[in-house]
Amino acid sequence: MSKEKQPTPASWQDTLRRGKQAVPPRFVIYGGHGIGKSTLASQFPAPIFISTEDGLDSLDVTSFPRANKISDVVDSIKTLIKEEHQFKTVVVDSVDWLIEPLIVSNVEATHEAKDLAYGKGQMLVAEEFREILQGLDVLRLKRGMNVVLIAHAAVVKFEDPRTEPYDRYQPKLPNRCNALLQEWADVIAFAAFKVIIRKSDTGFNNQKTRGVTTGERLLHFVENPAYAAKNRYGCPDEIEMKIENLEKLIPIAA
Repeated sequence: MSKEKQPTPASWQDTLRRGKQAVPPRFVIYGGHGIGKSTLASQFPAPIFISTEDGLDSLDVTSFPRANKISDVVDSIKTLIKEEHQFKTVVVDSVDWLIEPLIVSNVEATHEAKDLAYGKGQMLVAEEFREILQGLDVLRLKRGMNVVLIAHAAVVKFEDPRTEPYDRYQPKLPNRCNALLQEWADVIAFAAFKVIIRKSDTGFNNQKTRGVTTGERLLHFVENPAYAAKNRYGCPDEIEMKIENLEKLIPIAA
């Protein structure tokens, strides 16, 4: 009796991934109050918000009840992973309120003060934040959802070894969490009003300089000394802050 022919083991080369992968983006929008971050996020396809702060009442969106503790956020993510739904975008509004007070309060409540000294507390906060990002990655990879994180902006002193320290905008997060976020995200877009500089003569050969906004809202994608930004899609330095402009640049899952 002849033996059945055994299938040829797959070559390691057969397991390689080739070319661009059609994966929804991980998108961070940060900026000042009232610039329209939540409004822009609400225009992504079929969004559902995980809210950690007030401010959604004026928007016609679907959201989980406002999270009052970190377990509320975890439960919302698990629900979106396990249950059937038609949502295509998950929005966390905002990530800085997610970290403080929610994650910080949980770390402080579950550890003794001596266990949080010498920077250990910030390490524990960053680790819990990493777990949230991993949950959002499951939504992205297993459920095909766009992930949008909203953050407020802070002006911080940036220590650049090539120059003297200078001020710049970045997401309003603790340093370890900021580093995690910037490594994890595919896009970090700084939202700001367009500003032009006007000079006026005050007499005696003196000039007064002031910044004036045109009211135009811009998204910035390329880092420079004024703000933190990044993108993995070859975006231009800036675009007008409209969803149709984003859709031309970034493979948003519909």
